[in-house]
Amino acid sequence: MSDDDVKKEFKKKAQASPEKFYPVKTLTELGFKRKLCKCGQYFWTTKNALHCGEPACSGGLSFINNTPAKNKLSYVQVWKEFSSIHKKLGYTPIKRYPVVARWNPTVDFTIASIAAFQPFVVSGEVEPPANPLVIPQFCLRFGDIDNVGVTGHFCGFVMMGQHAFVSPEKYDINKYLKDHLTWLNQGMGLSNDDLTIHEDAWAGGGNYGPCVEFFSRGLEVSNQVYMQYEVPNKELKIKVLDMGQGHERAAWFTQAKPSIYECVFPKTLEKLRNATKEAYDEEFMNKFVPLSSYLKVEEGVDLEKEYKDVAKKLGMNLEEFRAKVQKIAALYAVAEHSRVLLIALRDGALPSNVGGMYNLRVILRRALSFIDKYKWNIDLCDVVEWHSEELKELFPELSENLDTTRKILEVEKLKYEQNKEKTAKLIEKYAGKELTNDQLIELYDSHGVDPRDLNVKVPENFYALIAQKHEQKEQATQTERNEKIDFPQLPATKALYFEDWKKIECKSKVLSVIDNNVVLDQTVFYPVSGGQMQDQGTINHLKVLDVFKQGTLIIHKVEGDIKKDQEVTCKVDLERRKQLTQHHTSTHIVNAAARTVLGPHINQASAKKDVDKAYLDVTHYQAITDDELKQIEQEANKLVNKKIEVIKTFMPRNEAEKTHGVRIYQGGVAPGKTLRIVDIKGVEAEACGGTHLNNTSEAELIKLVKTTKVKDGVVRIFFLAGNAAKKLVQEKENLEKELSSETGVPIKQVPARLEELFEVWKNARKAIKKGQKLESYELKSKQDYSGDVISKCGEVLSTQPEHLIKTIQKFKKEIEEFKK
Repeated sequence: MSDDDVKKEFKKKAQASPEKFYPVKTLTELGFKRKLCKCGQYFWTTKNALHCGEPACSGGLSFINNTPAKNKLSYVQVWKEFSSIHKKLGYTPIKRYPVVARWNPTVDFTIASIAAFQPFVVSGEVEPPANPLVIPQFCLRFGDIDNVGVTGHFCGFVMMGQHAFVSPEKYDINKYLKDHLTWLNQGMGLSNDDLTIHEDAWAGGGNYGPCVEFFSRGLEVSNQVYMQYEVPNKELKIKVLDMGQGHERAAWFTQAKPSIYECVFPKTLEKLRNATKEAYDEEFMNKFVPLSSYLKVEEGVDLEKEYKDVAKKLGMNLEEFRAKVQKIAALYAVAEHSRVLLIALRDGALPSNVGGMYNLRVILRRALSFIDKYKWNIDLCDVVEWHSEELKELFPELSENLDTTRKILEVEKLKYEQNKEKTAKLIEKYAGKELTNDQLIELYDSHGVDPRDLNVKVPENFYALIAQKHEQKEQATQTERNEKIDFPQLPATKALYFEDWKKIECKSKVLSVIDNNVVLDQTVFYPVSGGQMQDQGTINHLKVLDVFKQGTLIIHKVEGDIKKDQEVTCKVDLERRKQLTQHHTSTHIVNAAARTVLGPHINQASAKKDVDKAYLDVTHYQAITDDELKQIEQEANKLVNKKIEVIKTFMPRNEAEKTHGVRIYQGGVAPGKTLRIVDIKGVEAEACGGTHLNNTSEAELIKLVKTTKVKDGVVRIFFLAGNAAKKLVQEKENLEKELSSETGVPIKQVPARLEELFEVWKNARKAIKKGQKLESYELKSKQDYSGDVISKCGEVLSTQPEHLIKTIQKFKKEIEEFKK
């Protein structure tokens, strides 16, 4: 069954027995009576109300300039009052989680306050940070991009969450309702007489339960979900209170201004209006906003007809009305989108052309296109800073690292400008042609062509279609084997490699053997996982060909015959283990060093650690320069030389998050209630199951080899550590000696000498083709080169370092032959 089907079926069941499923006890105690609206909706009211309060039944939004809320609250005051009242009621206020949901393996962004605690807290695997709690959770949703600025929708909003996670016997929906009404009564100043409370149901992610919705004067002010059941009909072991109230709506309802945006970021809007010289038309907004919901972009709505109807009701010419609404909406969208970008970039997101992060680029370019269209003198970087000032009291962390945010926005703006130049020919080619939605999306996705520039019919929900396409979260590359072997039910293999990377021997008992695949009761062999390649060695002197995980079992593929119940001796190849371990700990070191050099947005996207090479993929908005790579290497080796202790501990997930934050999730989310935290003391702490050094000094030496772009927003850093790095250094020194000898100049002068040699070789080839004689030549350049000599030599001769000597010898030989 779909979530909608589950919801409909349960709602019917719950409304047939409201005393069993809804907080009827509290409602009746407070004088609410149950009624049935003409639309079929059951609701509770203290008055003789004839309708449920939905806009369609009540005649629209009637609170504007006429709110029943006695307390007029600014945006920041809303949270202060909400948290203060709930604290007195026994709830602990906690800080927001990042909008980048690193702890959740299935989504890119935090989409609701409850999402901060999914999947592990809601499932009961780990304890919540407090219980019960309230949280001002900033959330991102991109399904209403096209409506932002027109209908009061947001891509980014704060959901004030009221949450509890308790056993069935302690779950008390009557108390939860009473607590929420305390906030509405005392905090917002709403009397119960001004509320209608709907009976409804909620379903999602395999769970469901009853919910109640709070309406006043046409606006849904808030709702409470009582998540209690699991599909098909099973009671949850941990029942959840999920109350989510839009922070923005609470400010709007109490201030009762026509536009919600004026209540959320008034100071930023004032600065935008000063910069654009766009005046606020209060008279128009008072008339338009109550009708604005008719212009919502959604499936099945004839928007052209709705625009005509609303224009007629306002007594305006259609084109004049449309132009006015679109310009107002554009300014609001610039303000709203820039606030989203501030918070998302601060929390480690990067605009990209893949996955959910693409939606950040969509709203960024949408904002820039509005600025272009109306020729506004606005810099998005300034708007972002205005937001950080306005939100400082609520989210002080947004004022940190603004330089990095500005750099990212400047890079994105440059890409936008460059893209406009590239797309000019495509616009000329497709302008005025009939194109399908898929073709328009492809032109936007692959080439950045804004369909509005094509003079063609564009779907009203165009940006929502783009968002849907990029909703699925990209997963980091894994090294796990796909092979599945049908072992009987066995106890989990005890992994001994966690204790100390130098532990390479153990006695074990064989639990099961299928073909040459062996499961032991315990093992020192590390299986391929988390980007680290497997150990090699022997079991009873038989060669171990492969080691991999299958669920809780570690499987050894052995060359030879081993019997079930046999006692065996395991021995790991120490040199291989050491090199793999050096590469793994160095991955953490390089990650930390890159963050120091490039900025706080750096996170691991993926990694691979083998014996002869290793790489780390990091999130970064542009290519890493040679100078930056050199700085990262220097910073990494500083950490090596500081001899920092590497502490490895198993911790409950909630304790690990509380101690180190959600940045522990680098390159993926480790499963389970307990996490192994690898903490390079005071530098970098990550949840990681790999083999690790005991001290950074054991990495010995780290050499960064090169970088390359993996995809938009991700850069790969190739590096070596330990003996592999020393070997590289020795090879480089040997090559430099050969280059110096082959060219007859000191190593710093080799690049300039090779440029001369290459020029002579080219001239010689041209002379031969023309039948001319090659004149005598003399190589005399003594110019020093300050950068990486070998890289420069490869660039000059268009060849790889390993081919440099042969290429030089070939050129010299051919030049001599041309002379003859």
